[in-house]
Amino acid sequence: MELEALLERCRAGDELAWEALVRRFQGKVFALAYHYLRNREEARDVAQETFIRIYKSLEGFQDSDRFLPWMVRIARNCSIDRVRRLKARPPLGGDELDEQTVGPHPGAGPEATAMAGERSHLVYRALDQMTEINREMILLKEIQGLKQREIAEMLSIPLGTVKARSNRARVELARCIVELDPSYGA
Repeated sequence: MELEALLERCRAGDELAWEALVRRFQGKVFALAYHYLRNREEARDVAQETFIRIYKSLEGFQDSDRFLPWMVRIARNCSIDRVRRLKARPPLGGDELDEQTVGPHPGAGPEATAMAGERSHLVYRALDQMTEINREMILLKEIQGLKQREIAEMLSIPLGTVKARSNRARVELARCIVELDPSYGA
């Protein structure tokens, strides 16, 4: 179903349409929250909070072309708020960060699945070593698939700054990957 029709049905109170919308975007919202929080339970809570905020604000939102950047902005803000709360009041248990798990691609053989998992794990380890600004740029542009103009609007910075940061972020990511696994630089 087209996003515009789905949003219209959601605004009309169609519960099945709302469920379809959540299912369609829950992976993106969870992944974004997980990148900020590095904890599955916290990311699930933030994803739920994000969809609650979207539901409450959906009536006033009309431009389906702007839905993805709007949703990502809400998820990002919820994630940042949760990170701040956790820094102010760290959990008593001192839980370790979750390890990113990569599920096998349907139809992929065991060797391909293992290699994809290793590459993904390497990228996430490299992301952990990056500066916060560059990590966020990779997350928004490369992982969430936002356009540079959308990122500029979301972060309230000039488009030229987004372009420069995006380039620096890719360079830093490549450098971190090569430092972690020199075979990639060969």
